[in-house]
Amino acid sequence: MEPLNPSQDVLVIQHHGEFVVIAVSPVVESLDFTLGDILAETILNTLRTSEQPMVVVDLTGVELFGSMFLSVLLRCWKACVTRGGMMVLCGAGDRVRELLKIVRLDVLWPIYKTREEAMAALTSD
Repeated sequence: MEPLNPSQDVLVIQHHGEFVVIAVSPVVESLDFTLGDILAETILNTLRTSEQPMVVVDLTGVELFGSMFLSVLLRCWKACVTRGGMMVLCGAGDRVRELLKIVRLDVLWPIYKTREEAMAALTSD
């Protein structure tokens, strides 16, 4: 049996026109250091192919996550803005919103209810 690629169990990365949509599974709720690095590199490799990455991170179904996934999000955001792009979040539940508020990242990343709202906001900016 072939070993699983952990990033496939945690992320689904899709291209929708000019947007990169990263759908995150609840597996991030118990992310460890090694898997965090794998996820970050998977995302960063995708973003390196975009001139101005417009990224939507879909957190639908994720109840809460720790510092390791926050680190992944920060690395993703930095890669976006360094290349002239933007990153927004969507589908964040109450606990995730509260966490982002506590660590003051809610001012860094706009949060929308749906992917469609997030993509519309990126288009209008």
